[in-house]
Amino acid sequence: MIEARDGTRLYAKSWGEGPPVVLIHGWPLSADSWDPVTHHLAENGFQAIAYDRRGFGRSDQPSDGYDYDTFADDLAAVIGQVAGGEKVALVGFSMGGGEVARFLSRHGAQGVARVALVSSVVPYMAENENNPDGVPERVFAEMTEGMLADRAHFFRGFFKDFYGVGWLDRAVSEEVLDLSWQTAMQAGLHPTLAAARAFATTDFRPDLAAFTVPTLVIHGTADKTVPIEATAREVARRVPHAELIEYEGEAHGVFATQQERLKRDLLDFLEGRAPEDRQEVLDAITEQAIVIERI
Repeated sequence: MIEARDGTRLYAKSWGEGPPVVLIHGWPLSADSWDPVTHHLAENGFQAIAYDRRGFGRSDQPSDGYDYDTFADDLAAVIGQVAGGEKVALVGFSMGGGEVARFLSRHGAQGVARVALVSSVVPYMAENENNPDGVPERVFAEMTEGMLADRAHFFRGFFKDFYGVGWLDRAVSEEVLDLSWQTAMQAGLHPTLAAARAFATTDFRPDLAAFTVPTLVIHGTADKTVPIEATAREVARRVPHAELIEYEGEAHGVFATQQERLKRDLLDFLEGRAPEDRQEVLDAITEQAIVIERI
């Protein structure tokens, strides 16, 4: 358990040895959603660190602190107490991308080697005249109403869009849906609502100037939960050195629907392979597969 600045206890786990990578989970899940990726990084020479955001999973559920300044300070506490003073890589999924952005602007990038945003809410989710591709306010209002009325029922439907599950398209198993629902129900109602308000209303556009380290952005083009145009593509436009990888036709929860591809893309990025080098590797793998198929 990591103790945050205000005394809140945060559950964290660290697997493997090597350069530290901190992975920040999305709403309304926990660090366990990163497990396949965390395990893969640990098996490939990294110290993979994941923690439960305050209010979620096994962390404390205080009455306050559900704003991105506090979330960024919580991340700083995890880094300070687990990463051993080495430069870290930060990987934020969905809401977790906000922690990455606010950490960089609030604490600086001196101790950060590189960052990755996966299906991230950065830079701004809300629709307005300056952000026409954002999500209408009524959508967030309906989410709040649904959670207040029957949170258990709301999340049953929410995770179908989250993973792109339709009548015929089963992007993940029923068991993955069940596990996600159970994890969401571990969180308190108050933290769940407060955290949703934070990611729906926080404008990270001013934080983008702090992205001075190598940056990878991964996002599904069919993401209904966090639309790509207002988020990943906007980051790519505003952070010139950012590399954007679009997962064609993929929904929000790519850590489950595109697990193997995400593992490969993150590992390549963390190991410092350039995009063209990665493409050569992919081409070689594809060519090898074709040869094997012919044989």
